[in-house]
Parts: sequence; structure tokens; C-alpha cells
Amino acid sequence: MYMFSIFTSLLLYFSGVYVFSSKRKHLLMVLLSLEYIVLSLFMLIIVFLIEFDYDYLFPVIFLVFSVWEGALGPSILVSMIRSHGNDYFFNSFVLSLC
Repeated sequence: MYMFSIFTSLLLYFSGVYVFSSKRKHLLMVLLSLEYIVLSLFMLIIVFLIEFDYDYLFPVIFLVFSVWEGALGPSILVSMIRSHGNDYFFNSFVLSLC
């Protein structure tokens, strides 16, 4: 069961990295793939801590920072959509250069 959990969380991590690298034009897809990566890393951390019987303080701190990142991303997305009209990276960089 331990190896299955590690394999599953690593598979989730690498699929999140693939989506992050392939869908990098839309800010919303980048934010969703980052959240997917964070959740897979959290799952991997929990599996390791359960297996080696360590303290659970680090996952709480990790969740605090992941929630902070999860709240900051949509606020940047809303700000970008209000100022540029869409969430394409290409259009925002072209508009900021003019």
C-alpha cells in the first residue's frame, strides 16, 4: 500500500507538471495545475510522515502556505482580467510593452 501511494502521488505530480508546461498561455490553467501539484506534494508528504511516524506540524504549515498561494492566484487573475480583458499571457505582455 505504501508503494502504491507513492506511485500515485508521483504520477499526480508529473501530470500536474505536464499540464503546467503545456498550458502555459492561460493563467487560470497555470494556477489550477499549480494547485494540483501542491495537492500531490501534500499527499506525498502525508504518506511519508505516516510511514515513518513523524510529527504532523510540517503538513499544517505546508497547507497554510498552499492556501495562501491558492488565494493569491485568483486575485491576480481577477486583477489581470479587469485590466487586460482576458487571461492570456501573450496579450498582457504585449499591452504592457506599449
